[in-house]
Amino acid sequence: MLTAHTIKILQSLDKKKFRQKYNLFLVEGNKIICELPNSNFKIKEIFSTDPQKLDRTDAPITHVSENELKKISFLKTPKDSVAVCHLKTEEIFKDKNVQLVLDGIQDPGNLGTIIRLADWFGIEQIICSEDTVDVYNPKVIMSTMGSFTRVNMVYTDLVEYLSNTKNINIGTDMEGENIYTFKKPEKMNLILGNEGNGMRPETEKLLQKSISIPRFGKSQSTESLNVSMAAGIILGQLFRVGEK
Repeated sequence: MLTAHTIKILQSLDKKKFRQKYNLFLVEGNKIICELPNSNFKIKEIFSTDPQKLDRTDAPITHVSENELKKISFLKTPKDSVAVCHLKTEEIFKDKNVQLVLDGIQDPGNLGTIIRLADWFGIEQIICSEDTVDVYNPKVIMSTMGSFTRVNMVYTDLVEYLSNTKNINIGTDMEGENIYTFKKPEKMNLILGNEGNGMRPETEKLLQKSISIPRFGKSQSTESLNVSMAAGIILGQLFRVGEK
């Protein structure tokens, strides 16, 4: 049975300050939870309405009722289990050949989708500005569908990082080179800006190349693409070019 104190702590993990205070975050659903043992994330405890379905993990499991699960879940329709996990300790990171760099992404769904895209295309690391939405936000974790376990997320000062990286900094711009003729460099950072404001001026100054997605439709009412949609189009084209 869950105590009122435990419920209060788990409910507080929807906020970043409490995730940092307790060094914990939640992962919901057996499918994603079963991916955790193969990752660098350590499970503290699991609360499940059907513990028999979680035989792949060595973490302690507490059997709870559906009503108890609803109290600690952040979903309108809770799944079968909730895992309480430790935040990953910060590590010294090294540049990968192809990386995504996020400048002020705020929407949890966008970040989750971008992490899934990175996982799909084999991109192992995403560099984020310090004000990018927290990867441990429950909505981000859920929307990654487990991809957060395979993509290293780094939060840092972007100006300092982009000034010192040996990768070529590439951003999107309406006047940039057509993505369908652009040749992917061997080492690159693809920089994606904030949903409403795009890249900060100080980030834009550090770009070495710019690319654009040409509009083929005649309608002028669509001003721009959603950042995660744009990321998917660009990555699909970059990796197709890379295979030639």
